[in-house]
Amino acid sequence: MGRAFEYRRARKEARWGKMAKVFTRIGREIAIAVKQSGPDPTNNSRLRVAVQNAKGANMPKERVESAIKRASSKEAENYEEAVYEGYGPHGVAILVECQTDNTTRTVANVRTAFNRGGGALGKTGSLDFIFERKAVFKVKAESVDIEELEFELIDFGAEDVQLDEEEGLVYVYTAFSDFGQMQKALEEKNLEVVSSELERIPSTTVDLSEEQIAQIEALIERLEDDEDVSKVFHNMA
Repeated sequence: MGRAFEYRRARKEARWGKMAKVFTRIGREIAIAVKQSGPDPTNNSRLRVAVQNAKGANMPKERVESAIKRASSKEAENYEEAVYEGYGPHGVAILVECQTDNTTRTVANVRTAFNRGGGALGKTGSLDFIFERKAVFKVKAESVDIEELEFELIDFGAEDVQLDEEEGLVYVYTAFSDFGQMQKALEEKNLEVVSSELERIPSTTVDLSEEQIAQIEALIERLEDDEDVSKVFHNMA
């Protein structure tokens, strides 16, 4: 069948692998949300966000329902959130968010990844001065007046509203503390929210050469390969 077939298969397998990773992360987010506030999205805003993100990621509806049901059972795995901070090579700050049922295993794996990648795990809170937590909402841009929307959302904490014409999405940025009221405002305006995420935005960045960038990317990939790792943030320019 030749190289073209092998190339297409490799790309498809990579896409499936990435999709499986996203589904795993959303499934764990559902489990954490259900544990905190119950299985009814109507009364559980965090679960409502997780279900919304699942839809945006094209996660099958039956898989979402199964995750909620599984999280509601007595045999449900007890996932919790953990954040690890450290530095990669060349002074690049790296923050790792995890969802895990075994923090001892997770911290050992994260530490090993840092060590093998030429970095070192740091103390909790050591990167607070570098990363600021922001809420990012992705909204379908159809029939949306950007200037009018930005004006309407300022009272709910909107700090920036940007249109990505290529994706057909509007990005709404707020402070972490305004996540809840912005989510409610977008719902009340009947806007189709594709995803709602909490991001870590660096206040300073580090410029690197192509060779140095490759080293950092290899470390990030090593971290992201761990099933317990949900997101990796860095301050590489």
